[in-house]
Amino acid sequence: MRRRVFSAALVLALPSIAAAAITSIRIDRVEPFAAGATFGSVGAYERVAGVARGELDPADPHNAGIVNLDKAPRNARGRVEYETDFYLLRPVDAARGNRKIIYEVNNRGRKFLLHWLLDAPAQAAGANNEPRSIEDAGNGLLFRLGYTMAWSGWDPDAPRSNNGMAMVTPVAQQDGKPLVRLIRDELVSGTRAPPASTLRLSYEAASTETKEARLTVRAKETDAPVPVASDKWMFAEARNIKLLPEGTAPQPGALYEIRYSAKDPKVLGIGFAATRDFVSFLRYEKRDSGGNANPVNETVKSVLAVGISQSGRYLRDHIVQGFNQDERKRKVFDGVLAHISGVGRVFLNAEFAQPSRTNTQHEDHTYPENTFPFSAAAMNDPLTGASGALLRGDGFDPLLIEVNTSTEYWQKGASLLHTDPFGERDVALPKTARVFFVAGTQHGGRTGLKTDRGPCANPRNPHSPAPALRALLIALDEWAGNGREPPPSRVPTIASRTLVAWEMMRFPGLPGLEIARQGNRLDLFGDWVEPRPDKNKAYRPLVPAIDVDGNETAGIRLPDIAVPLATYTGWNLYAPPFPEGELCDRDGSYLAFAKTAAEREKVGDARRSIQERYRNKADYVAQVKAAANELVAARLLLPEDAQRYEQAAQAVDAALFPAP
Repeated sequence: MRRRVFSAALVLALPSIAAAAITSIRIDRVEPFAAGATFGSVGAYERVAGVARGELDPADPHNAGIVNLDKAPRNARGRVEYETDFYLLRPVDAARGNRKIIYEVNNRGRKFLLHWLLDAPAQAAGANNEPRSIEDAGNGLLFRLGYTMAWSGWDPDAPRSNNGMAMVTPVAQQDGKPLVRLIRDELVSGTRAPPASTLRLSYEAASTETKEARLTVRAKETDAPVPVASDKWMFAEARNIKLLPEGTAPQPGALYEIRYSAKDPKVLGIGFAATRDFVSFLRYEKRDSGGNANPVNETVKSVLAVGISQSGRYLRDHIVQGFNQDERKRKVFDGVLAHISGVGRVFLNAEFAQPSRTNTQHEDHTYPENTFPFSAAAMNDPLTGASGALLRGDGFDPLLIEVNTSTEYWQKGASLLHTDPFGERDVALPKTARVFFVAGTQHGGRTGLKTDRGPCANPRNPHSPAPALRALLIALDEWAGNGREPPPSRVPTIASRTLVAWEMMRFPGLPGLEIARQGNRLDLFGDWVEPRPDKNKAYRPLVPAIDVDGNETAGIRLPDIAVPLATYTGWNLYAPPFPEGELCDRDGSYLAFAKTAAEREKVGDARRSIQERYRNKADYVAQVKAAANELVAARLLLPEDAQRYEQAAQAVDAALFPAP
């Protein structure tokens, strides 16, 4: 972890700032993007990388909610300092751009925007997180439209490997002494990352004596934890543990929990303020206090935020915690597009927080993430007695579009965005919010996915929601820019019987596919260090209903789902040696249709074969075209993407279909 020592001389040299925020902008490099390639009338783009320094007044009410800000070291003016990496892709000629910013909240230091929304290929390890070639522009949509794209760090512990983006925040202290607390870490090997011989802690241990800590193991979250004797493991160093005797590997997928005294928590909630203040600087300021120019170089008309998975949850927190208003009472984001966030938030603004956690049925199940209020709609929580909404109604809320896949209904409680907490009735969203469901898609859906199984029992789902996301991002821009309302929400509902309890699901005969029987419960569990899930106090998420093929019937049904050649789900199950019966992280399943009736009958496949459902290839192509055009008319697909679907249908092997 990089640390920087802020110069006292520099601090004293800065002028007094009425509303302290970004104090200096340092540009480290400006380089051509894609070797100067041009994008329509906008022309060439360039890459800008640097560091922004800021400071916060702990007495300012806009910063009052930042946990432990009062315990952070202060400069000569009584302010708390931080710095953050930033990165821009901007038109070389600012006057030819559209004067709008799309700010993507990075995900664990990674930029997702170009790969996930623009269909750019996954970058090779050496160039990861450093878009530089024409291939990295993908289909070029946002470049052709003239947006400036911006990123900055918000998590000081985000990996810096492969150009990862992070920030520097101070460490909290208690009366000038190290702050030490008993915390809990859940450690798992082989599920979300390759198997490891050591298990890394979230914080440095105050003591490396195993007798002063407690380690347990269990196969599943619902199992009773089994103590691991203190002589059967050791601290490899202050932030790593390993099992003994030497060479003992962690059980694949097993949940190791360690309770230990941790020290030196960073003031992680500063990450919210750093995003707020950096974006506000780009939007409103001409220069920093030292006279350095705003790197956007143009008057900004509007700013949209995009967050994917963890960073979408971050944006939900950004809204509900009041960070869309800066210290000078100016709006930060005009619109927010949060993708695959479910009803979650990010475990960031807390003492000894662990923002990399993500709650699923198997892992991180009892860490803070799914906290009421879930929805943009105001409602009451029957379990806690609380009331409220994600939107604050203070005049600074952004326009909000939330998009989720099937996985978020099974794993992330997404139905609670548009039902009451017990899943008994649909609720109406405010006019400033929309919710969309992209049917037949897994959490990590994007271009280029394969159907390999990974740690799962079933082939994984390759379907990409990107075409729908592109259309919704443009709709959000029009909504924020000129007031044109986006399409109405498109989700499964209780009233239409397209949203059901998972125990009511009846799957067709899917030969060779392991079937999900239960989704992720959302239980109240109390304190995250010593959680006690109460199954009598649980919210009730629902899941999308399916048709006779096992494909979902509601939401945005992109052509691959509306005119299918396979069954696509948002759930999968772990394969041995991982815990049987558990949902396989956030992966979906895929099972192609048989080509002929004879082939499906041979294996007991209840789904109609390709040759039973399409008269010939021309029939298939015509149906794809019709499905795409219907979505274009609904503003849920761009015309250029409709053409791509038709071209892809033309490229499907004609041998799959009956002869003309």
